[in-house]
Formats: sequence, C-alpha cells, structure tokens
Amino acid sequence: VQLQASGGGLVQPGGSLRLSCAASGRIGGMGWFRQAPEKDREFVAAIRWADAGAYYSNSVRGRFTISRDKAKNTVYLQMNSLKPEDTAVYFCASSPRSYNIGHYAGSSAYDSWGQGTQVTVSS
Repeated sequence: VQLQASGGGLVQPGGSLRLSCAASGRIGGMGWFRQAPEKDREFVAAIRWADAGAYYSNSVRGRFTISRDKAKNTVYLQMNSLKPEDTAVYFCASSPRSYNIGHYAGSSAYDSWGQGTQVTVSS
C-alpha cells in the first residue's frame, strides 16, 4: 500500500488546514498521527473505512474532523482552531483490517505509513 499525504503548511493560531492522504490497496481503517520535535509520535484521529466510525485523541476532539472518500481511497483531516501545540509532522497510516475503532489509536494497527507533512502553527 502506498500513501501520499498533502496539505500541510504554515497557519496562524486559530486558523484551519485540511490534510489529505490517498491510499492504494485494501483499506480497513486509516489514521493520522503526529510527531513534534523531540517528542514521541502520538495518535490524532482514525476512521474505520466501512462505516466511517471515527475516533479522536482528547487533544484534538472538537477541533479536528476525520473523513474519508471511499471512491477516491482518500482520508482527510480537517483541522480547525489550530494552536501552536499542534505544530508537528503529520503522518497518515493505513490498515487492511477492520477493528473496533479504538484499536486504531495504536500504531501497531497499521501496516503502511505515509512520508509525513509539516504543519506549523505560528504567528
């Protein structure tokens, strides 16, 4: 499975960005993770492909929305009310298996990872 993420950039606090990630192959679920400098990679959001069930980390719930377009095999992350602490490299990941939605919060659920896209929130 190949993943291609796009949509990162520089945005002011309170602004919005939308990330996209196109995948090939069978998809059971997809997720977004992020890694800030000198920090561990952390879970952001995940979506189960069959029913669009979604799951979010506490730090982004209510501000970020994950969605998918099955026809395009693409997952999106709409990020609103961005904060400086959202600054990180964002990675998309794909799993061919269908799990309970909470299982997608763990990086071990995924077989394939994208190359990452930088999101910088700064004035």
